[in-house]
Amino acid sequence: MKKKITAILMVILIGIMAAGCGQQQKTEQTEGTEESASQEIFAMDTYMSVTAYGADAESAVSDAIAEIERLDALLSTGETDSEIYKLNQNGGGSISEDTSYLLERALEIWKSTDGCFEIGIYPLMQEWGFTDGNYKVPDKETLQKLLPLADSSKIDFNEKDQTVSFEQDGMEIDFGGIAKGYTSGRIMDIFREHGITSGMVSLGGNVQVLGIKTDGSKWRVAVQNPEDTENYLGVLETQDRAVITSGGYERYFEQDGKTYQHILDPKTGYPADSGLTSVTIVSADGTLADGLSTSLFVMGKEKAVAYWRAHSEEFDAILVEKDGTVSVTENIADQFTPDDAVKKTEIITKHSSRTHVRLGA
Repeated sequence: MKKKITAILMVILIGIMAAGCGQQQKTEQTEGTEESASQEIFAMDTYMSVTAYGADAESAVSDAIAEIERLDALLSTGETDSEIYKLNQNGGGSISEDTSYLLERALEIWKSTDGCFEIGIYPLMQEWGFTDGNYKVPDKETLQKLLPLADSSKIDFNEKDQTVSFEQDGMEIDFGGIAKGYTSGRIMDIFREHGITSGMVSLGGNVQVLGIKTDGSKWRVAVQNPEDTENYLGVLETQDRAVITSGGYERYFEQDGKTYQHILDPKTGYPADSGLTSVTIVSADGTLADGLSTSLFVMGKEKAVAYWRAHSEEFDAILVEKDGTVSVTENIADQFTPDDAVKKTEIITKHSSRTHVRLGA
């Protein structure tokens, strides 16, 4: 459910496939003897692009695509043969190594963020229509009945036996908040197994990069403007990092003149109204970046900043407020170049914040 972020390769902006839902593979020779391969696919309800550079680039990309397809089949909430679908229908059961890992990480992030990240949100998402496009505003009574289901404390997970059960009937889980981040991390593992030292993946906009570009420079990742989806807020130079954004602009509907976006607050059952319009997380850990992009959006700026200060060794962040202010954590401030349209930027340090207003703002 994430993120129209685009990786910039050389001077070309590499975007997600604009049309078609099949697979396309392209192999070519880059500068010198460096070979490259790229492939595009529609999976996990989004368009994806995988690119690798090196002697074994073609095999690396093929294996990466196979891994995307495997994880998509495993983690889908809608496919009747998927492990998650069966888990939800049966109220528990034995789970695979991948699902066990994701459940463990989800519970860690849930605890760390005081419940702002919640995989049990799925029944609420269904009621709002965000899972199938049949949008509606639920009545308060219905939401109050569903709220107790969005509670990870009611998930019994036996890590040793790799089994899980739900303490309350009607509970269903969804790894959509971390599945793409986990997938991009797995692709980086596959690249390394093939000896690839330079590559990137864009999973519905979730970008993760390996190493640096073949010309020796860092990768350049464009962060989308939540108020203007045709443009971007700025460009981040990075290497060996996942860059993942959550924003209300990704999925929303209007009813009676009011806009309802898809990121729900697990404590209220309503769309999060935290004062933020998007959150970008930068981390070496794709799973963590995916989960925290949603969590910090729900928290709002004040709590998000406090959370970063307590975990600044694990990730960095770019926060966008409703008034257009863009706040960047100090570790990546020198690597982020805001677009000229951004009038007000703020550097978040570990002890205070510094604000810069552009001339003419």
